[in-house]
Amino acid sequence: MIQAGQVVVFAFPQTDQSPGKLRPALVLRRCPGLHDDWLICMISSQLRHEIAGMDEVARRPDADFVQTGLKVDSVIRVTRLAVVAADVLQGKLGALSDERLERIRLRVADWIACGRA
Repeated sequence: MIQAGQVVVFAFPQTDQSPGKLRPALVLRRCPGLHDDWLICMISSQLRHEIAGMDEVARRPDADFVQTGLKVDSVIRVTRLAVVAADVLQGKLGALSDERLERIRLRVADWIACGRA
């Protein structure tokens, strides 16, 4: 069962719509409606892609890092979003703390509402 805050595996597509490779993704929230669709964001081990003040970096020393299931320091790419059906999410690695999930959700909302980036 998918839940907000989970770190799952997904073949995140490239921005040019070419197929992506399997990578971790954060489940942000279930979309309203009859379908079991979820808003997710990409997670990458390429820390150089971090947008300061926007993205969230999960690091090994962080209190919730072990529970994420991530193997290396990773950037949660707040502006790399997708809506996907639950059945294409390929397994749970772990989960973020409620505090970190809320911080990320607020960044997404702020970015969309205010255009900050």
